[in-house]
Amino acid sequence: MKLTYYGHSCFLAEIGGTKVLFDPFIRPNELAKNIDVEKIGADFILLSHGHGDHVADVEEIGKRTGAELVGMFEVLSWFEAKGLKANYKMNLGGKIQLPFGTVKLVPAAHSSSMPDGSYGGLAAGFVIETAEKNFYFAGDTALTYDMKLINERHELDFAILPIGDNFTMGVDDAIEAANWVGVRQFIGMHYDTFPPIKIDHDAAREQATQAGKELVLMAIGSTMEL
Repeated sequence: MKLTYYGHSCFLAEIGGTKVLFDPFIRPNELAKNIDVEKIGADFILLSHGHGDHVADVEEIGKRTGAELVGMFEVLSWFEAKGLKANYKMNLGGKIQLPFGTVKLVPAAHSSSMPDGSYGGLAAGFVIETAEKNFYFAGDTALTYDMKLINERHELDFAILPIGDNFTMGVDDAIEAANWVGVRQFIGMHYDTFPPIKIDHDAAREQATQAGKELVLMAIGSTMEL
């Protein structure tokens, strides 16, 4: 499995030849100004919630690639009205089978609205199980005891967790979340993009190390093998 980071909470997972894009917010992100959005491919676009900093580039990428959207019913319905493919509308607790593996929608403790202010349903995260790796993409969330259920029901290889604080978990809570979902390695997201969520990278990594975890902070545009 290959994972490419496009800034904020946007990742592209390449799983058995399928391109799975998460929460595309690239063009409005000054930190991702060197990313060529027109070169990003996607077979599926997974959306954790409706906030603009997670869906800004959905319409452009979705229409160009013909990708299928996956996520909360209300979020997908909003994009379906714009002409995008939205055949995989879900709600919390649901699981679907896709060509690359299974996707389960799990709770995230966060708000959700669409860019025009309309109702965006509930915020969510994803548990992805594939023939290559199993992982948890938390979306925007606070630390919640619901995460312990993930460890009880799934065996994960890594997690992608928000660490910027203010709007989501900070590093302290993300380390606890890693404990609760049963992973040693977690990849940070939702940090540095805006002044309220800037972090000290060295301090964050050291804090994770002291707790027996590996916090990976990917450079924007970089790819790692998992």
